[in-house]
Amino acid sequence: MLVFAALLAVVAFAVFGLAGKSATTGRAAPALPREHLAGADVTAASLRGHPVLVTFWASWCEPCAQEAPALERFSQVPRGRGMLVGVNWSDTSPSAARAFIKRYAWSFPNLRDPEEASGHEFGVTGLPTTFLIDSEGRLRATLRGPQNERSLQRALASVGG
Repeated sequence: MLVFAALLAVVAFAVFGLAGKSATTGRAAPALPREHLAGADVTAASLRGHPVLVTFWASWCEPCAQEAPALERFSQVPRGRGMLVGVNWSDTSPSAARAFIKRYAWSFPNLRDPEEASGHEFGVTGLPTTFLIDSEGRLRATLRGPQNERSLQRALASVGG
């Protein structure tokens, strides 16, 4: 169960161009929320042995909308090297979250954290925030604010993805 939890989450504070390292870098990642929203199911087997980028977003978040097309493009690139998982954070309406996913044609897995519990464990303080875990389930970086394909690729490459 600990391995599953470690593989399903993310946090750390080595932001590429946005912030510095944090004392939490290297700790085991907390579990992601269990509520499936869209895309493929996320399982321990699907995450095992690969780096994972977990991005927290909300349908009402304008910077999340700015970032959305880059996330989908990026999700098509790292196949076999890493994985992108979205977490809808704080939306009270699952239909608003699903409409956002549909609007941006997201194909990567998305989970739902309506009560913000998982986000608080990760250290989310604003949106969007993307967390990187390595292939061993350790938190390695936090990217705050809208990302682009290059910053996401750089983060993935930093842990061998």
